[in-house]
Amino acid sequence: MTKDKLVIATRGSKLALWQAGWIKSEIEKIEPSLKVELNKIRTTGDRILDVPLAQVGGKGLFVKEIEEAMLRGEADLAVHSMKDVPTELPAGLHLSAICRREDPRDAIITAPAVKSENRNPGVINDINDLPHGARVGTSSLRRICQILNRRPDLRLAHLRGNVDTRIRKLDEGLFDAIILAAAGVKRLGRADRITAILPPESSLPAIGQGAIGIECRVDDVFTNDLLRSLNHDETSICIRAERAFLERLEGGCQVPIAAYARLERGRPGAESGTLFIEGLVGSLDGKTIIRDSFRGSPGEAGSVGRALAEKLLSRGAGKILDEVYGQNR
Repeated sequence: MTKDKLVIATRGSKLALWQAGWIKSEIEKIEPSLKVELNKIRTTGDRILDVPLAQVGGKGLFVKEIEEAMLRGEADLAVHSMKDVPTELPAGLHLSAICRREDPRDAIITAPAVKSENRNPGVINDINDLPHGARVGTSSLRRICQILNRRPDLRLAHLRGNVDTRIRKLDEGLFDAIILAAAGVKRLGRADRITAILPPESSLPAIGQGAIGIECRVDDVFTNDLLRSLNHDETSICIRAERAFLERLEGGCQVPIAAYARLERGRPGAESGTLFIEGLVGSLDGKTIIRDSFRGSPGEAGSVGRALAEKLLSRGAGKILDEVYGQNR
């Protein structure tokens, strides 16, 4: 079966539209005669902006309405930030492709007047360089627990909204610094505002951060065949490991869980070398962080991610997560 038109479901934020527009252009390169349209859908996560996501349910807040539109036949595929995609997808849908990952790390953006008080006066390269008691904007429990673990003196404040909105609030003087995903800032052409990129040792990224995923109906042969060339094997392997880790911990998108997988190269080819994944689970106050790593075969990405989760569970991660879920109910 062939089609003369494809409809892409997407959120309406500037970043989501950039991502959907990029996929649209890639599809048009593959099939120049194909008409590709965007269907902008407002999700629950877009409507609720005045409370932290963890308090309104972290799973599926940015994808549920989009998935329903695909199941109704109102769209052929959806473009997601992989960090927003739950590990369990509705029956009849799957991830057809995961594109090459952008920078997966977190970025810190500071107000112009903020200067380091540490060993390199005036230079801020990491969380440790922020002034004592600085007001930092973020609503990510993952970021909060890691920041408080290193800098309990910092004043963390709720911050949601798109990239431009968050930067505007920083410029209005509401914060001394904000923490964002580096990938989104770069994709929107705002990389000049980044003060520093935080290494994974300082801020382990969210599961899937920096990667774009394409979801579609399992039985849509035409769309699946078309999207196959957009899948990036190395990124797909790493994301599968991270998502298996998250799934074993039964974690949603808005819990203090982090993981970052990458391939340590051996011979050329995505299936060669070693798959290395780091992960952590932390308490909301940052006082307890359980962090570990695991190495395995790239061909067994799911098993590698689950093995790391088991290591953390054996060290008490389950108890921490039970407490977090209890506080957010």
